Amino acid sequence: MTAIFVSVVGVLGTVMGAAFTAFVAARTEQRRERSQNRVQLNELRVEHQRWRRERRQAAYLSFLEALGTADRDNQAFFRELQARSSPVPLDETRIAAIRLKFKDAESAGLVVILEGPETVAEAAQNLVDQLSSLVQGVREYAEAATADSLGNGGDTVHEAGMRFIAERRALLGLARDVLDEVAKHV
Repeated sequence: MTAIFVSVVGVLGTVMGAAFTAFVAARTEQRRERSQNRVQLNELRVEHQRWRRERRQAAYLSFLEALGTADRDNQAFFRELQARSSPVPLDETRIAAIRLKFKDAESAGLVVILEGPETVAEAAQNLVDQLSSLVQGVREYAEAATADSLGNGGDTVHEAGMRFIAERRALLGLARDVLDEVAKHV
């Protein structure tokens, strides 16, 4: 009888040991899987942050390039108008070309607004508004030059240009901060 009892205790001990080992192994496996899931989730976040940064950087760059193109043509037209000593007919073709480049910049600005964040979107809209004022100011200067009635000699255009430059600097600073912020998370 003692032998049977010892055998039963031995078998129960073995079964309990096996069950305990299986339980510990299952818990260890669960922990390992949770750890792997956290690592994968973190890798996805990092990849998303990289993707977001690249998209924002491309949108910001495209916007600034389009703004630069429109602004350079607008400035060149203004300088030509200032250099003229006598009234000449209004160059509607040139004004239309500048307006088209402004519209391209405005479209690129919409992408910036979509990509965000809010601070950069607001700065982009302000910059588009300033460029619009600048383009309109040059158009009005051209119309006044055609009528030979230049009152302020371009002071309004100069002031609009200075506001445009200030807004562009503000946007550049905000965009740089946003891109750096995303890079810190990566």
